[in-house]
Amino acid sequence: MKKPHSNIGRRAAGAAAAIGLLCMSLAAWAHNPMAQCLQVDANTIKCKGGFSDGSEAPGVTLDVISYDEQILVPGKLADDSTLTFKKPAGEFYVLFDAGPGHVVEIDHSEIQE
Repeated sequence: MKKPHSNIGRRAAGAAAAIGLLCMSLAAWAHNPMAQCLQVDANTIKCKGGFSDGSEAPGVTLDVISYDEQILVPGKLADDSTLTFKKPAGEFYVLFDAGPGHVVEIDHSEIQE
């Protein structure tokens, strides 16, 4: 004779596993890389990097790269998670690289004055 509540343990374990996966995916989602660059004046750009959970990113790589893949300004974010550099001549993009899956590219045309 089958017990009426024999599947309750399996269902509870399945629900617990689903909740665990949901929590892990939310935690991963909450730590997305973010970067913003602004043109301070005609010759200067300031970029700030961090993460969507509000944490900062001092020491993280932020390079300025030409369209032909030459690194024009190799950089690391300062203690305040910023990097200020002279605006390069020509087309370029900014690469914020906090590791695999944590990369942001900002094209020069997207930098606001």
